[in-house]
Amino acid sequence: MKRIYLDYAATCPVDKRVLKEMLPFFSEKYGNTGSLHSFGQEAKIALEKARERIADLIFAQTEEIIFTSSATESNNLILKGLLKKNDHLIISCIEHPCIKETAKFLKTKGVLVTELKIDKQGFVKDLEKSIKKNTALISIIHASNEIGVVQDIEKISKVAKRNKILFHTDAAQSFGKIPINVKNIDFLTASSHKIYGPKGAALLYIKKGLKINPLLHGGGQEQGLRSSTVNIPAIVGFGKAAEIAKKEIQEDYKKQIKLRNKIITQALKIKACYLNGDQNKRLANNINLRFSNIEGEALTMKLDLEGIAVSTGSACASTKLEPSYVLLALGLKPQEAHGSLRISLGKYTREQEIDYFLKILSQSVKELRKLSPFK
Repeated sequence: MKRIYLDYAATCPVDKRVLKEMLPFFSEKYGNTGSLHSFGQEAKIALEKARERIADLIFAQTEEIIFTSSATESNNLILKGLLKKNDHLIISCIEHPCIKETAKFLKTKGVLVTELKIDKQGFVKDLEKSIKKNTALISIIHASNEIGVVQDIEKISKVAKRNKILFHTDAAQSFGKIPINVKNIDFLTASSHKIYGPKGAALLYIKKGLKINPLLHGGGQEQGLRSSTVNIPAIVGFGKAAEIAKKEIQEDYKKQIKLRNKIITQALKIKACYLNGDQNKRLANNINLRFSNIEGEALTMKLDLEGIAVSTGSACASTKLEPSYVLLALGLKPQEAHGSLRISLGKYTREQEIDYFLKILSQSVKELRKLSPFK
């Protein structure tokens, strides 16, 4: 049976070039970066090389890159490390759960939180109207992990700067897929496993001169902001993945946008199929569709039986039965949100795989509608 992976927004396979560079750091170059001897210095050099590669991808300085274990940790670090009682935080209603849940926690500590609504295409609105005298941070996701819509963070950052407010963006989905320049960004989050690096490595970009409080206290690694023995194999892999992304970002974009548009065009020919979110201002690898009178979970499982891996939404919440809060924020009814499917492409996706997927998708929709009690 064919196996086709179309869930790259959840995670990516490790690039073989990345794995090759990582391998020596498991059993040959295994030193601790805090050690003064040659083993430790060898690891330290590898750490700083990875930092340089990643900084280069987003036009940052090397000392502005702090390594963490995940984008979730990075997002917790910036929100909890910066905000205090009576501060005002502005986020969007379509943030990743690690931002929304952290904001919910901070409310219990006296932080005031405003969630911006989105329009029917998925873009945040009413930002300037929501700003208060005590607004300390604006945190808006760059590209939605569910619907792929790319926010205008350049415009948002200018609003923040004009009002002397710090700006953070969760770029876990966009990092390495579209060009990012952190010139007007104060804080940025990204993750290794979304760009064909290993799981267990991520970053928090902190503009030079800005200070936050650490969540972890200990040996003082990562400028005292992330005390823990450094995960050198994963970080080396992250650095290599960033270097590859910088070289191949344009090629991958052109290929994926062609396949993305083919899926959208052909899928919308299916009766009562609709696209969630703006068609053009979205990631090149993201398609989020909804089908009337079909459960997204049933369609996902039926496709899986045919060897095709897709998702009903974020992998972090895919086991929950509640409709996606992102799709509800678009104005969809719960039953419409339940009928949605997320297809996300990667650099290993082939056109013949898409042709097969479209064929099986059409057949599966017809079969499930025959069984549906809704007509």
